[in-house]
Amino acid sequence: MVGGMTGQGSLTEYLEGFDELINDERTGKTFGEIVRGIINAGSLVCQRIAAHSRILSKAKEAGQRVSRFATGESAKRSEVDAEHLAAKLCDRGVEQLAESDSDELWLIADPSDLRKPHAQEMDNLMQVRDLDGNLVPGYRTLNVLGVTQGRRGILYHRLFSSEAEDFLSEPWEVQRALKTVSQAVRFLRERRPVSWIVDRGFDDVAVWRTIWEQQEHVVCRVFHTERLVAYQRLDEQWKNGDVAAARGHLRPMASTRTEMVVRRGRQKKKMRQRVTVEIRACPLRLTYDTGVRRESEGEQAEKELWLVEVEVLNATMKPWLIITDWPVTDAESAVRILRMYRQRWAVEDSFKFTKDVLGWEEVQLLDFDGIRTLVALAWVAAGFLYELGITLEWEEVRFLARLGGWAERKGNRPGKIVLTRGLRRIADMQATQAFLNNYLEEHGALPPKIAGWLGETPSQEL
Repeated sequence: MVGGMTGQGSLTEYLEGFDELINDERTGKTFGEIVRGIINAGSLVCQRIAAHSRILSKAKEAGQRVSRFATGESAKRSEVDAEHLAAKLCDRGVEQLAESDSDELWLIADPSDLRKPHAQEMDNLMQVRDLDGNLVPGYRTLNVLGVTQGRRGILYHRLFSSEAEDFLSEPWEVQRALKTVSQAVRFLRERRPVSWIVDRGFDDVAVWRTIWEQQEHVVCRVFHTERLVAYQRLDEQWKNGDVAAARGHLRPMASTRTEMVVRRGRQKKKMRQRVTVEIRACPLRLTYDTGVRRESEGEQAEKELWLVEVEVLNATMKPWLIITDWPVTDAESAVRILRMYRQRWAVEDSFKFTKDVLGWEEVQLLDFDGIRTLVALAWVAAGFLYELGITLEWEEVRFLARLGGWAERKGNRPGKIVLTRGLRRIADMQATQAFLNNYLEEHGALPPKIAGWLGETPSQEL
């Protein structure tokens, strides 16, 4: 039902996973062409999306057609709104993760901001932070990626605003994500342990409690060093105090060499380089109320935890302080926590990719539901691009990568950005070929100077 992308991988096959949301042929074609347009244009500006689709670009008021689709005005008998698109993305992500033979599943959650500093008339604008920490108009998003060895799946996406009628609270948004994703991966959890890897914004007992109730694990960067815990002193006696006090009783667990992007010594910029990382740990016990932030009364529960400190020697970055319920009892388990937490940057990479390569902050719709849908469509496009290097044969991957400017060297595998660049060059060549053919049919020949730039007058077979 959806529009294809001739010569551009398996986009048609990928989009078939969304067919059950679409009950109208015209809607299906528009859906496929919008996703194609987002990939090719690298933008969420409706006019640009339409211009980079060979079908939509031929229509009158093509940009308005994209806009009407996003706002639901032209999506007849279909359910291509943000919520349903996110649910189908999750289904696809679970399928991808299920194909991995990895013995672990990591869930990486992180909020992000969609900033519209110059917007005034867009619906439900709230205050968010720009990169300098200043308040600007925008929206909040919450996203979850599932990561296994060699696989990555988009499991959750939701754009929200504190000004919207359906907004309850940001903690409620987090709880919604935790429970939705846990339900989606329930059969995967039967075969492998599941761990949530989260940053300081999730240093919240209510978050951890929900994860533990779902029989999942936590690896969380610490924000609240004043949190009350019991910790094991260096003399192995237990003492009540806070996380800050527990830091004084960390034991050396491991020293390892690895590559990280850091700034060392007199270096002016961060760069990828070999560094020495030291890891220390200390056992903790956390007593918490199972009813925190719930209407019903809870019970007191106790959880065995470990406090882990990661320090990169001779670097300018501050040590990481991490809390986890995974035992950290030796060098191997300590290095494992380091490896797990570093995977959190997978979600930051996805944000950078979606924002920079697909231009989600360029959205210009005024309607809030339309904004949600168009951003969700960008994530649909991103889901396809995430799979490019997995679903294609190596020769196909290498072809796209070289077309995107990749230089083949030992150990240098192409990433999403370079593969997308190669894909776009193919799309540009197809669009150019179609335009030249149409022009030759209408006029018989190209303008002389254009023909001169091309080196020769193109034949009818172009």
